[in-house]
Amino acid sequence: MQFGIFSVGDVTTDPTTGTTPTEHERLKAMLTIAQKTEEVGLDVFATGEHHNEPFVVSSPTTLLGYVAARTEKLILSTATTLITTNDPVKIAEDFALLQHIADGRVDLMMGRGNTGPVYPWFGKDIRQGVNLAFENYALLHRLWHEDVVDWSGKFRTPLQGFTATPRPLDGVAPFVWHGSIRTPEIAEQAAYYGDGFFANNIFWPRSHFARLIQLYRERYEHYGHGTADQAYVGLGGQVFMRKNSQDAVKEFRPYFDNAPVYGHGPSLEDFTDQTPLTVGSPQQVIDKTLTFRETFGDYQRQLFLMDHAGLPLKTVLEQLDILGEEVVPVLRREFAALKPAHVPDGPTHAARVAAKAADQQPALV
Repeated sequence: MQFGIFSVGDVTTDPTTGTTPTEHERLKAMLTIAQKTEEVGLDVFATGEHHNEPFVVSSPTTLLGYVAARTEKLILSTATTLITTNDPVKIAEDFALLQHIADGRVDLMMGRGNTGPVYPWFGKDIRQGVNLAFENYALLHRLWHEDVVDWSGKFRTPLQGFTATPRPLDGVAPFVWHGSIRTPEIAEQAAYYGDGFFANNIFWPRSHFARLIQLYRERYEHYGHGTADQAYVGLGGQVFMRKNSQDAVKEFRPYFDNAPVYGHGPSLEDFTDQTPLTVGSPQQVIDKTLTFRETFGDYQRQLFLMDHAGLPLKTVLEQLDILGEEVVPVLRREFAALKPAHVPDGPTHAARVAAKAADQQPALV
């Protein structure tokens, strides 16, 4: 099981102090958080892509390239890369380049984003969102897996004899997760290609995401990539911890109540009851996270959202210390003990290079 954090890169006023970080301060804080993620023993740092306020990360590969130079083991990912409005040729080249710089420690999560106005800003039609996701990813997949591509489609100028540069490191493209919170067609897309499916289940009841993941697993097996329980599944989560659960609730409540993403809606108690959000002691986080397996089956990646809603950097770093020292070691042990041997581990570049080499070995006679 891979554990990590994902950031949406929001600039939000701290409701307890009235302090709002500048864009520069927020970006520097994200770089510090990413390095801390490795220091406390987690596996993955992922950042979203946005082109509008209150978010600051418009170029994830720039940010992740810096993190690559300051870390040694951390897997660098996006959450998400906009497959609808980015040119698939640029995605292919940017992430292959990042893959070389990071010695393979790169994967990415495709998504359509949650900001409608971004489509016309990049010359696209939101009414074609799903079709753009299909066509653009089909081209991206070919650019990574074929050295020379002849291609024509509906949404982009044709390519003739085109080679994306650089080629993927070791001939193995970055692993792709398809992120979705509502669209069955994206689960189908992930299954068709044998890619991962990331259910960012932080807002809606678990029953909704259980249906999406079950669809993905069934179709993964249908397309011959393995059995349904061998499909690659990732989940989101949110936590805020203190030694005593009452202290955690008291400290986090003003951030929850004023957060743009979920404040002024359901109460903290209702939200905690119906979604993965856990506000309490480290043991409560452990207990609730272990229930995810009961709902969704064995899965490969668990990412937590921790640096949002105006929480100051000092608090986020304290939360990472707790997560790395008291929570994740227990979760690693418990999930490993429960996982059947035939269910794969989380994808890494080294493992995928080895699998490719084994697949190319001549058959024994």
